[in-house]
Amino acid sequence: MKYEVIVVGGGHAGCEAALAAARKNHQTLLITGNIKNIADMPCNPSIGGSAKGIVVREIDALGGEMGKNADKSLIQIKMLNSAKGPAVRSLRAQADKKIYPQEMLKTLNMQDNLEIKENIVEDLIIENNKVKGVILENNKKIYSNCVILTTGTYLKADILVGDTRRREGPHGEKPSNHLSDKLKEYGFTIKRLKTGTPQRIDKKTIDFSKTSIEQGDNKYLSFSFDNKYYYDKDKQTPCHLIYTTPETHKIIKDNLNKSSMYGGLNDIKGIGPRYCPSIEDKIVRFADKERHQLFLEPESLYYDDIYIQGFSTSMPKEIQDKMVHSLPGLENAKILKYGYAIEYDAIDSKQLKQSLETKIISNLYTAGQINGTSGYEEAAAQGLIAGINASLKLENKEPLVLKRSEAYIGVLIDDLVTKGVIDPYRLLTSRAEYRLLLRSDNADIRLTNYGYQVGLINEQRYKSFEQKCAKVSELTQELKNIKLTPTKEINEFLNSQNSSTLKDGITLYNLLKRPEIIINNIKKYLKNQYNDEILEQVEINIKYAGYIEKALKEANKMNNLDNKKIPDDINYDKIHNLASEAKQKLKEIKPTSIGQASRISGVNPVDISLIMVYIKKEYFHESK
Repeated sequence: MKYEVIVVGGGHAGCEAALAAARKNHQTLLITGNIKNIADMPCNPSIGGSAKGIVVREIDALGGEMGKNADKSLIQIKMLNSAKGPAVRSLRAQADKKIYPQEMLKTLNMQDNLEIKENIVEDLIIENNKVKGVILENNKKIYSNCVILTTGTYLKADILVGDTRRREGPHGEKPSNHLSDKLKEYGFTIKRLKTGTPQRIDKKTIDFSKTSIEQGDNKYLSFSFDNKYYYDKDKQTPCHLIYTTPETHKIIKDNLNKSSMYGGLNDIKGIGPRYCPSIEDKIVRFADKERHQLFLEPESLYYDDIYIQGFSTSMPKEIQDKMVHSLPGLENAKILKYGYAIEYDAIDSKQLKQSLETKIISNLYTAGQINGTSGYEEAAAQGLIAGINASLKLENKEPLVLKRSEAYIGVLIDDLVTKGVIDPYRLLTSRAEYRLLLRSDNADIRLTNYGYQVGLINEQRYKSFEQKCAKVSELTQELKNIKLTPTKEINEFLNSQNSSTLKDGITLYNLLKRPEIIINNIKKYLKNQYNDEILEQVEINIKYAGYIEKALKEANKMNNLDNKKIPDDINYDKIHNLASEAKQKLKEIKPTSIGQASRISGVNPVDISLIMVYIKKEYFHESK
């Protein structure tokens, strides 16, 4: 049978890609090495986090599944940075490692146009630089119009512990041993990357009296804009905070040569994640720090494994025993699963278009860790965009390319294809120039229209979205219309808020601009009632109006540059005085716009000016 779309890999990227293509009515096949590992969470038992939680909201606004699935399986949720400004607030949930994959597999199995096959893909069918399908390890060929590779860490995966190296995946599975070699033959640059994971501890052997408890928020929260709650906010499972000790640091320093990364193995080529380093890296790189915080996170309500967040290591097992037992509350802890590092192959993401289609082979898309990213959320976002764009190509439509000012997903993909990666890429709020525009509260306002246009947001969901937008406008207008006068009651209220009393009348809209006044304290003056979501949205819009307007102006400048397209057939060798580094980078990345070109490392403003002059002279002179 021939399929329209084949998705290779059943991780978070693969699930989103397969669901997107199938929901757009394209016959889709998802091929995975082990169906039991679909939507598996081999590392931390959480969804969201700084910037990442906003990505999950964006996935939901576009019609993806991760947010809904996280809501169904969470055992604790909180809003990070709630005391700080709205630009850095982000949801993070502890997800049940048993329920999350179960719910995702249930969703996949119920989806029309989607079939799941258990096998390993070791090659592609290529004709005239266009992908035509895949070849399984038993040499069976399966044909399709598009292929999306979401292979995670399984390309030539090696598990590293101490001085041992085992060719296997995170759970001891058989990896894909030949696909990355084939990709290299087809012209892809292959990189070797590394990530790792900490120990899992038996909950019953931990003395929690020596830890600090970390509770979830005492209000209902959800990733999905459906706002359905599957948990009891008063019965969330707590996490616990501890710190490394001087003994921990001494054990690590005394045994550094036994770590896979620091002498245990001499043939390691993989580069580890800069922003999620192993505990060995932390001790070496931050030698001035007396301690590092660690979180004890429950993996599931159905078993007693506790994940030590921040304690990733590739030390030998006997050293890991000593390390764990040096931690407060874990002196007698039983290790159920030891930490390890995993080394794997990835492609150079600069060989991708902004649609995530490869520049080398037509109709071939890649998403997730094969592109050099880390994290479930980054993978899911890429999978969703790859699934959408493969479908749009089948429909002869333009791809969906999100701008940096529209979504963290846009920042992520633009960084990958324009700058590439050296170490596993992780999204951070600092990567987004316009993060005040890319907030958790407004992800649906930014992206639901796109989800609706591509066919992943249904009519019912879209009508609900339109009603929300109408409510936001209604409340904004009501705040402008209602005016408070300087009565005794009003001034007593203002005094109670440590705010200046009135001498003249003031609208609620202008009153809310005062930093000490919050919307919940003035909603009693409103004629209509609004839910917390609407109140929060309008309050942020009013209080940060000046900053938002400034960010929009800056974003418009960049968008204008992004709208200045660079012709496909441009010859950079013909542009006089173009810097040699700029020329080399431009020829390698082949930016599609002046905006993208300006973000390439090594391309400076003078180079951009020369390119613009050349394009105007060579391509538009006839219109003058």
